[in-house]
Amino acid sequence: MGHVDFATPGAAMTAQPTTQPSTPKPYRDHSTESLLSPVERGVMGVLGLGALALSLRGGPVERLLLAAVGVGFTGMAATGTNPLATALKIRQNEEGDTLVSDAVTVGQPPERLYAIWRDLTNLPGLMKHLESVQVLDERRSRWTVKGPAGTAVSWDAELTADEPGRRIAWRSLPGAAIENSGEVLFRPAPGDRGTEIRVNLAYHAPGGTTGAVIARIAGQEPSQQLRDDLMRFKREQELGFAPTTKGQSSGRAEKDPGQAQQQTGQGGQK
Repeated sequence: MGHVDFATPGAAMTAQPTTQPSTPKPYRDHSTESLLSPVERGVMGVLGLGALALSLRGGPVERLLLAAVGVGFTGMAATGTNPLATALKIRQNEEGDTLVSDAVTVGQPPERLYAIWRDLTNLPGLMKHLESVQVLDERRSRWTVKGPAGTAVSWDAELTADEPGRRIAWRSLPGAAIENSGEVLFRPAPGDRGTEIRVNLAYHAPGGTTGAVIARIAGQEPSQQLRDDLMRFKREQELGFAPTTKGQSSGRAEKDPGQAQQQTGQGGQK
């Protein structure tokens, strides 16, 4: 897959790597349409031609339906795009990686927010699909995500960029069960309103575009999940807690990692 960063904090990785890994390509959306891989285009072409051949026989209704299916499949093969995936707003780049991106403005300085995300062990608390992140050394870490039916999937990743207060970027290492990459950008918000945090993620969905469509129809919505994660992070950083309805007694959830670290440091000064 192409490079797209999959970032997370890492207190154990506060210093920049002394040996820089290969420089990733800048994160860029090559198309707002959902692209089919060469294999998918070939399959669509075969299915389309088969449906057109079958449309030469049978009753009028059957022939019409098969002809429509055949034209649709051959059209997808010819253009390399998937109208259904585009309608579902599944974004992909030229390599067929599914792209997810969102941003939020948080009323805190960039340096503080960067420090929270830079501590990779904080990531499972920031991104709910993550089960754990284990820091292996200055550059490498092991990520585990929650899978279906209580399963878990793990892979190793490396840090590809670390610009304090500005940018963190990462990618999975070769052989990963889920090829992915990403970045987190920190920029001062206009009007001294804090920091704009933008998260760009890319992953190679099993089954390519077709797999991404099936996952979306099945209710797996990465873009909404990212939006929820960022909005929860915003509330935690600005209010000191994430509003919740559990119990209805206090309306408070556990404090976020950044708040906990900040209060621990202040406690000894009392």
